[in-house]
Amino acid sequence: MDVVEPAMVMSAEKPEAVSAPVATITLQHRLEYGLLRSLAALARVVPIGAVTATGAALVGAVGPLLRQNRRALANLEVAFPEKAPAERHRIARAMWANMGRIFAETLILDRIIAEPERIEIVDRDHWQALMGEPGPSIGCTLHMGNWELAIWPLTLFGRRPAGVYKPLDNPLLDRWLADQRRDLYPAGLLGKGESEDDPRAGQRTARALINIARKGGCIGFVSDHFDRRGEPISFMGRQARFTTAPAMIARHVGARVWVGCCKRVGTGSRFRMEMRVLDVPKTDDKEQDAIALTTAIFAAFEDWIREAPEQWMWWNTRWVQPAEARPAPLTDAPAVQAS
Repeated sequence: MDVVEPAMVMSAEKPEAVSAPVATITLQHRLEYGLLRSLAALARVVPIGAVTATGAALVGAVGPLLRQNRRALANLEVAFPEKAPAERHRIARAMWANMGRIFAETLILDRIIAEPERIEIVDRDHWQALMGEPGPSIGCTLHMGNWELAIWPLTLFGRRPAGVYKPLDNPLLDRWLADQRRDLYPAGLLGKGESEDDPRAGQRTARALINIARKGGCIGFVSDHFDRRGEPISFMGRQARFTTAPAMIARHVGARVWVGCCKRVGTGSRFRMEMRVLDVPKTDDKEQDAIALTTAIFAAFEDWIREAPEQWMWWNTRWVQPAEARPAPLTDAPAVQAS
């Protein structure tokens, strides 16, 4: 029997939960949630290195067998046509292992940030001074290294960033994940809506974000989601569609824009945070300004991806669908490795 319980979302103004429209809690939701809580409890009594290694081993073994791996290889072929098939397969296997580490680290985000030596911030003094300046700021990162931690410098240096995320289908897991991110986003999380075709939810979120920025707040985006309604942006030698919303908000309110990448160092839970400040163009053509700034954001992303392609999430929709391209066959493929 289904049970109806109120779903909870994080307020953009403060971290307390507020009621959202009711959601149906099914038996499957409860079983998934129970499994997750069991894994989370186990992860809290196991050394961080063992948690990370276990996630890498499991997903590193299973990932190459999934249909998403074909999309990852197709995307790699688009981005790196000059690389041999064997090298693209190696990158894909390493990517799955990194994904496993990220999934495992989601269970223990608070343990990781409680050990400050695990996250090196390049040019820390410079960024601490810059982020201490008043005024609105927009931070953009990509699905690389461990993107969950990319917002940490803003929070560490005294700002209170809000974040944007896509709510999970399971409302119990969604609440749990929001709670796990509470230390990273002290101003809360805003859901993007039930689907990409929910324009009213998108408009509500956009208004809330603009309101936060107008008050001098900080907003964090994971910006490299493919958006079929987005603008064509030059990326990795091709045109891909991405939202220009972060750029539009920054231009509208005069916010400072920074891009950051939380790269993994080695195969454990240690990271190096690199950041850049981008100029925000402001001409008479606001749409072209937003496209120009979004292009600059993705140029920075491309630099980081080319430096460490195995740390980017290749299995999402990027340029092509699996039916549109087939990765080159690989013979005598090396054995799957977890690291």
